[in-house]
Amino acid sequence: MIGRVRQAFPGLSEVSASQISVAQVFPDLGDGLVEISRDMWKDVLPLVKTTRVVVSKNEAETTAPKKKRKAQVLGTEPNATASGSGPPVLNAPTVGLKRRLRARADVGASEVDNHNFRTSREIGPVFTSGPVALTSDGNLLVGCVNEEPRSTSLLLGSTTGTYQTDSSGVTSLAVSPNNAHLAIFTSSLSLRLYPLASSDSSSSIHATKHIPRAHDAPVHVSTIDPTSTLVASGSADGIVKVHDIRRGHLTHLFRGHGGIVSALKFFYKPGSTAGSWDIMWLVSASADSRVRVYDLAAAGTGSPIMTLEGHVSVPRGVGVSNDGRYVVSGGRDSVVLIWDTRPLTENGKPEKGASGKKGKKNLLTPVLVKTIPVLERIEALGVLESEDSEGRLRFYTGGQKGVIKVWDAWDAKVLRTFGEEVEGSSSLEDEGEESRQIIDVLYTPSIHSLSSVHADQNVLTYSLRTGNKTRQLVGYNDEVIDAVFLSSPSPAPSVNRNFDTHLAIATNSSLVRIYPTPDIHNADTAEKGPLNPLNASLLSGHTDIVLALSSAPNGWLASAGKDREVRIWAPIRAPLQEPDDENDMDEDDKKLTDNVEWTCVGICAGHAESVGAVVFGGLDANGVPSFLVTGSQDRTLKVWDLSVLKGPTPPTPIKLKSLTTTKAHDKDINALDVAPNGRLAATGSQDKTAKVFEVGSSHDLAPTGTLKGHKRGVWSVRFSPVERVIATGSGDKTVKLWSLDDWTCLKTFEGHTNSILRLSFLTHGTQIVSAGSDGLVKLWTIRTEECVATLDAHEDKVWALAMSVDERTMVSGAADSKVVIWRDSTEEEQLEKEEQRAKGVELEQNFSNYLALNDYRNAIQLALAMDQPGRLYNLFKSVRAARPTKSIAPRPQDTESAQSISGSAEIDQVLATLSGSDLVRLLGHIRTWNASARTSTIAQTVLHAILSTHSTENIIAAFGKDEDTQGLEAEFTSAFKQKEKPGMDLRSIVDGLIPYTERHLTRAERLVQDSFVVDYVLGEMDMGLALGGLDAMEVS
Repeated sequence: MIGRVRQAFPGLSEVSASQISVAQVFPDLGDGLVEISRDMWKDVLPLVKTTRVVVSKNEAETTAPKKKRKAQVLGTEPNATASGSGPPVLNAPTVGLKRRLRARADVGASEVDNHNFRTSREIGPVFTSGPVALTSDGNLLVGCVNEEPRSTSLLLGSTTGTYQTDSSGVTSLAVSPNNAHLAIFTSSLSLRLYPLASSDSSSSIHATKHIPRAHDAPVHVSTIDPTSTLVASGSADGIVKVHDIRRGHLTHLFRGHGGIVSALKFFYKPGSTAGSWDIMWLVSASADSRVRVYDLAAAGTGSPIMTLEGHVSVPRGVGVSNDGRYVVSGGRDSVVLIWDTRPLTENGKPEKGASGKKGKKNLLTPVLVKTIPVLERIEALGVLESEDSEGRLRFYTGGQKGVIKVWDAWDAKVLRTFGEEVEGSSSLEDEGEESRQIIDVLYTPSIHSLSSVHADQNVLTYSLRTGNKTRQLVGYNDEVIDAVFLSSPSPAPSVNRNFDTHLAIATNSSLVRIYPTPDIHNADTAEKGPLNPLNASLLSGHTDIVLALSSAPNGWLASAGKDREVRIWAPIRAPLQEPDDENDMDEDDKKLTDNVEWTCVGICAGHAESVGAVVFGGLDANGVPSFLVTGSQDRTLKVWDLSVLKGPTPPTPIKLKSLTTTKAHDKDINALDVAPNGRLAATGSQDKTAKVFEVGSSHDLAPTGTLKGHKRGVWSVRFSPVERVIATGSGDKTVKLWSLDDWTCLKTFEGHTNSILRLSFLTHGTQIVSAGSDGLVKLWTIRTEECVATLDAHEDKVWALAMSVDERTMVSGAADSKVVIWRDSTEEEQLEKEEQRAKGVELEQNFSNYLALNDYRNAIQLALAMDQPGRLYNLFKSVRAARPTKSIAPRPQDTESAQSISGSAEIDQVLATLSGSDLVRLLGHIRTWNASARTSTIAQTVLHAILSTHSTENIIAAFGKDEDTQGLEAEFTSAFKQKEKPGMDLRSIVDGLIPYTERHLTRAERLVQDSFVVDYVLGEMDMGLALGGLDAMEVS
């Protein structure tokens, strides 16, 4: 194999011939020598960049990347059995060499095997239960996730802070109007006041004020006054208390409620001068069906200035008109009452009434001027700020029917309704209706919006100006069962949209969640954060839990559920929502923003049991499917005709026709897949087998092969996108790869510790990604059967797994209610490693330069920053070995070095001036060196120098503070991001030094003792020699 490689690769050394073996560069293209012209090499250059070229004198040997795509090179497994006749021929048409090379070159950038994925973002629980509060700007939501209070940014979709409380549950919380304070009441009857975290906080936030026993009974309602200085709370024993937020002490105590306090509302009316108030009221309602108004400015009284009676059930919401004249209340008796308080507000004081018992004055009862039947139980009520002429009174209600209604008080009519009323006819629908009821309504005047909090942990925000739904937040997804990517039509014909725009998620609910995913295809958007990352839309139509999803390239979505139905959803473009301020959207945002909704266009009904698997098939050139295959617990497969849906979107869902019905398995069907060409369909079942069916021209199903070998039920099946193989995942913890030619098992992948629930091919069919009940997602390379990456981000079974069109993004969803979006980081990590290697080479060269210049300070600091104890040890060893002796030191600096501890006065000075972080690292290395007798001498020398130049207080302080790195250390740390080593605390350092130092001391003492023995022996030998000489003289 000899070629003129220099002509194709400028910069390589000269070679003599003009041919190269294509078989060695591309082993999957076959053997033989082919003349490669310079123009053809231009087409393959992007792919050849990934190969390793070795040039000798007479030949150039090129080794291809470690990847083979032919199924014939896969090994076989004799233990697996198979049965069935051969499948139809699926070979692709023959392509010329030049065309195939160009095709490989076009995908050269993505041909490199993926090795790792990183978390791009997560869609997790925002609140699971309990009270919810919004900041005054509507950007931050505070709720509880598994009894842990946390604040979430609705703009970024991330948690900004978690708030440390006791183990008891949160019963009530409130956010101050200035967004600075958060008040939390718990079941332990305590009150905690926190600073509200507006930005990401990695650590838990502690309370600034803590009142251990704020009430004698649990607090169910609380609110903060407009000045953000007082917090009011109402408890189950009918007591209302007001606390000062800044000082934490009690300012007011109001008794007299005849039951649980059910509603609280501050009302302040500004006075004529700045900072003054004409009215400072606290309005409360309780289970005794009464509404009470307290004057906070009245000193020394705990009695209400008025008591409003008229409800026959618990009032759940109260409000006051802007001028303070009218009080509005609504409750579970399905009526709204409006009270005129003018007799009490003209002079600001209650009128005097007739004397009652014990000399007490009876207060005048305000006039009830309006009773409005609302025909639903009210759970939330409030008065809207007036923007029109004086005298207009508008209020909102929310409750049993799951909608927000805005009312005109004097006309007693509904001005606007937000949401859709839910009416159920069956017991299951009644249960769904109850879960969608409104439990609270959050009014945000600054952005003119109303947010309804529903019993199913969904928060819907509506604009009072436009009437549009601006945000739909899913607080808790519960168990995630399936997920697929969706594409939507482009907002403009000029915009090419060859990417996924939305993510559909099925949970243990009848509603399908649709999330936008702008961050998976736009790098600029990903860096700035996804647009409305928590904004979701809900597809309602199923009457029971949705079990499976499938998507088509044209944007269609199929959902199958326990209600024995399959629904087909198609994307439609709705009118764009008008922003409150035209300046809020620039031109680029208007081009990218599109309001896409999915509407039900078809219904497949006919299965006798739950439908657990669904897949589209028969895609045309535009990605429109021609049929749909469904599998059910009734053990049958059905093929549905989708041709009737190819026209305009129908106004009502069409009942689709079943083309064929086939009994496929002896137990439940768990999984389905259709081959890329639409001619084969595969099923996986609880009967431990997977079967392959041929799809005929009339969409009938003919069994062609049965895959046997799994020891438990098959949960997932997937056809390879490029080869004649199929992968199956089973409850026996294995993934098997099967040949579609002879139905034999080619490979088995083992590594999961529990059932494998989902599979997918990626990297053009050369890799498999699997998700299991062990909460792990694993990436496998087929050729080597090696697990190249294990992704651990879930705490429960991973039921959902989806890949984007470009295979750069992966989504996993689990029973822990968390959806994780993974981004392919292979190229990024390779670049990081290359940058680290280059940086390391540069720093090592700097280290050598410092040693050559005897710049010990920078050399020691750099070795510590690089975390290379070997280089540091050799430095100390060489300096100690070169120590000049005191008797022959010719220069003053040599005299200083001879008197130094380490062997160099400069090094002693460096050790004396080490920073706290460097000192801690050096002591850690000394501990390691001291553990060996060979290196203990240097360890003891350096330790002696440190203890001689640093006081005990300085050493303790070094371990107790986290200093900002500077200079070389900061440069290296930012480049390598080295992790802090475990066990680097003062106690562990001392505990590691003392026993070995004692051992070395004992050894040294023993050597000293042995040296005396040597001296004695030598002395005796000298005496013996002397005596021997005298004897010889006497004899002579």
